Amino acid sequence: MDFPAYRKYKNNKHFFKIINDHEFEEIRFIGSKAVIELHVARILPDRNFIYDLLHDVGQTCEMSSSDEYKSYLKNNNE
Repeated sequence: MDFPAYRKYKNNKHFFKIINDHEFEEIRFIGSKAVIELHVARILPDRNFIYDLLHDVGQTCEMSSSDEYKSYLKNNNE
Protein backbone atom coordinates (compact mmCIF):
# COMPACT_ATOMS: atom_id res chain seq x y z
CA MET A 1 0.00 0.00 0.00
CA ASP A 2 1.32 3.43 -0.94
CA PHE A 3 0.91 6.17 1.63
CA PRO A 4 -0.54 8.69 2.02
CA ALA A 5 -3.88 7.36 0.77
CA TYR A 6 -6.98 9.52 0.47
CA ARG A 7 -10.57 8.47 1.11
CA LYS A 8 -13.91 10.17 1.69
CA TYR A 9 -17.39 9.20 2.78
CA LYS A 10 -20.01 9.27 0.05
CA ASN A 11 -21.83 12.20 1.70
CA ASN A 12 -18.68 14.40 1.33
CA LYS A 13 -18.70 15.32 5.03
CA HIS A 14 -15.62 13.30 6.06
CA PHE A 15 -12.29 13.29 4.25
CA PHE A 16 -9.34 11.13 5.29
CA LYS A 17 -5.61 11.32 4.65
CA ILE A 18 -4.24 7.95 5.72
CA ILE A 19 -0.61 8.59 6.61
CA ASN A 20 0.33 4.99 7.41
CA ASP A 21 -1.34 1.84 8.75
CA HIS A 22 -1.79 3.33 12.23
CA GLU A 23 -2.28 7.08 11.70
CA PHE A 24 -4.65 9.32 9.73
CA GLU A 25 -5.94 12.88 9.49
CA GLU A 26 -9.65 13.58 9.19
CA ILE A 27 -11.51 16.64 7.98
CA ARG A 28 -15.05 16.48 9.35
CA PHE A 29 -17.77 19.00 8.50
CA ILE A 30 -20.26 20.02 11.18
CA GLY A 31 -22.65 22.50 9.65
CA SER A 32 -20.46 25.05 7.88
CA LYS A 33 -17.46 24.43 10.19
CA ALA A 34 -14.64 22.02 9.41
CA VAL A 35 -12.83 20.17 12.19
CA ILE A 36 -9.40 18.71 11.45
CA GLU A 37 -8.11 15.93 13.70
CA LEU A 38 -5.09 13.66 13.76
CA HIS A 39 -5.94 10.11 14.85
CA VAL A 40 -3.41 7.54 16.05
CA ALA A 41 -4.60 3.93 16.25
CA ARG A 42 -3.66 2.56 19.64
CA ILE A 43 -6.32 -0.11 19.98
CA LEU A 44 -7.61 -2.81 17.64
CA PRO A 45 -10.92 -1.12 16.68
CA ASP A 46 -8.97 1.94 15.50
CA ARG A 47 -6.61 -0.22 13.42
CA ASN A 48 -9.62 -2.04 11.98
CA PHE A 49 -11.17 1.31 11.01
CA ILE A 50 -8.03 2.26 9.07
CA TYR A 51 -7.99 -1.16 7.41
CA ASP A 52 -11.62 -0.70 6.36
CA LEU A 53 -10.89 2.73 4.90
CA LEU A 54 -8.07 1.25 2.85
CA HIS A 55 -9.72 -1.96 1.69
CA ASP A 56 -13.52 -1.46 1.60
CA VAL A 57 -13.61 1.22 -1.09
CA GLY A 58 -17.07 1.32 -2.63
CA GLN A 59 -18.82 0.00 0.47
CA THR A 60 -17.87 2.33 3.31
CA CYS A 61 -15.99 5.05 1.44
CA GLU A 62 -14.78 6.30 -1.92
CA MET A 63 -11.38 7.11 -3.34
CA SER A 64 -10.25 10.71 -3.03
CA SER A 65 -7.11 12.57 -4.04
CA SER A 66 -4.44 14.77 -2.58
CA ASP A 67 -5.78 17.76 -4.54
CA GLU A 68 -9.33 17.27 -3.25
CA TYR A 69 -8.12 16.88 0.35
CA LYS A 70 -5.92 19.98 0.09
CA SER A 71 -8.78 22.01 -1.39
CA TYR A 72 -10.85 21.38 1.75
CA LEU A 73 -7.89 22.28 3.96
CA LYS A 74 -7.40 25.50 2.01
CA ASN A 75 -11.11 26.42 2.17
CA ASN A 76 -11.09 25.85 5.92
CA ASN A 77 -8.11 28.18 6.45
CA GLU A 78 -9.65 31.12 4.55
